[in-house]
Amino acid sequence: MHNESGNAARLASEIAAALEGRDFEILCVNDASTDDTLAELTAAQAEIPQLRVLTHRHNSGQSRAIRTGALAARAPIVCTLDGDGQNPPEHIPTLVDALTRDDAPDDLAMVSGRRVGRQDSAAKKLASRLGNGVRKWMLNDDADDTGCGLKAFKRDAYLLLPFFDHQHRFIPALFKREGFLVEYRDVTHRARTAGRSKYTNLGRLFASLSDMVGMMWLNSRARQPGGWDES
Repeated sequence: MHNESGNAARLASEIAAALEGRDFEILCVNDASTDDTLAELTAAQAEIPQLRVLTHRHNSGQSRAIRTGALAARAPIVCTLDGDGQNPPEHIPTLVDALTRDDAPDDLAMVSGRRVGRQDSAAKKLASRLGNGVRKWMLNDDADDTGCGLKAFKRDAYLLLPFFDHQHRFIPALFKREGFLVEYRDVTHRARTAGRSKYTNLGRLFASLSDMVGMMWLNSRARQPGGWDES
């Protein structure tokens, strides 16, 4: 969360309600916000005992915040969602249950959300559609919507992935590079009710172009042993 005052405490409460009856913790990563985000979250801890608040000393971006949360997490399954409140927490159990089902493939590492009925501007949706199409074609990652913040993954598998800024846009491709499987489930999407987006279409374009070159290089250097045997 970066400057998500008005969204922060409400989102934490929604997550707690969605996971009632399960064993869980909520990690909110405050990415050096300059508004009341931290105050909202610390106040919410009185009502949500499972809530942990991690604050970056310097603003480091979404990918670093995901990394921080995964490193601090105590559970083997991590579910992420954006701090703007546009990802409905009600879908968290669906993704987690799909990942941990009895008949899941052994190499399934992540179940990712795929937004339907997206509540964003036409320009933002068009830019996202074009970006997803180009990335899917260049990286062959089979992902229709890497911009969806709702993802459930195995913590140990995620921590094997090479980390870099803007990594969150390429998590499906990175899992595939390591030989893991990724599945997808449709999830709904909501309009932002407070704050403003931290991204612009032009900013996404420049970041994606340079990152895509790096991802293509990483993929070209990947080698898979097909597992291993110990004697």
